[in-house]
Amino acid sequence: MQLALLWLVADYPGISQIDLGQRLQLDRATTMGIVNRLQARRFLRREKSASDARKQALFLESAGEAALGAARAAVQQHHQWLESRFTPAELKTLGELLSRIAHHAPGD
Repeated sequence: MQLALLWLVADYPGISQIDLGQRLQLDRATTMGIVNRLQARRFLRREKSASDARKQALFLESAGEAALGAARAAVQQHHQWLESRFTPAELKTLGELLSRIAHHAPGD
């Protein structure tokens, strides 16, 4: 979740903590806990939102940008490793199966 949160903050600088939690489908307490941990590590910072003083805007710090860059490189490397083990048809089937898992709640 920390990586997903950093990724979204990088893609949407100034995103509110509330909007971030909604995008990640997390409750407020969980979102705040993750943000607090990342802020303590100096990966991101909170600022008052320019558009709504009740909201907090989130921005990456340089340490967060570096950590995200390293994580993106690792994700890309893993993606290449995974792709090298399957044919294009197998990758298509794998993608369809993983999508089915991701989009259906248990018991569906």
